[in-house]
Amino acid sequence: MSSKTSILNSLRTIVQSLRVSSRRAERAAGISGAQLFVLAQLAEQDELSLNELAARTHTHQSSVSTVVARLVEAKLVTRDRARDDQRKLVLSLTKKGRSQLQLAPKTAQDALFAAMDELSGREQKLLAAHLEKLIELAGLDTSTPQMFLEEKSKEEKSQTKKSTNKKSKRKSNQSPTTSQVKRK
Repeated sequence: MSSKTSILNSLRTIVQSLRVSSRRAERAAGISGAQLFVLAQLAEQDELSLNELAARTHTHQSSVSTVVARLVEAKLVTRDRARDDQRKLVLSLTKKGRSQLQLAPKTAQDALFAAMDELSGREQKLLAAHLEKLIELAGLDTSTPQMFLEEKSKEEKSQTKKSTNKKSKRKSNQSPTTSQVKRK
């Protein structure tokens, strides 16, 4: 098997596992895999700020905020003022959120996190660097990624499209890179 085939099969396996896990969560608990993953992180501590939750899920604050908004709307999570600091907002599971969590299976994200913990720090850095380079070389959208299989709202999709168009215009105005010259 070629290296390219092996890489693509590995990526397919991860994406498929995330998709299957998300569908399983939706069938079992009526929420997406990303929402279930956020509920599980909130269950580990009574109250978390949005930034603390983003750190626990290893995602950008704006990405986890989208998921939290849906969970608050579904009354699975509350957003309240912290008891010790009224300026700070904290997130907590509701009774309904805890019930949903008990109905749901483990997520593929949990398995990925556990697997990454088995990698050495050096292996994690190498994997991250290689994936980032692959994304860059493929010209994929590098704006703030959403949580696994969590759809952006129409407004977010529109903003991403505008941002990508601006980047494309800037790139087209720049002189070609060495690799672009070689390809010609």
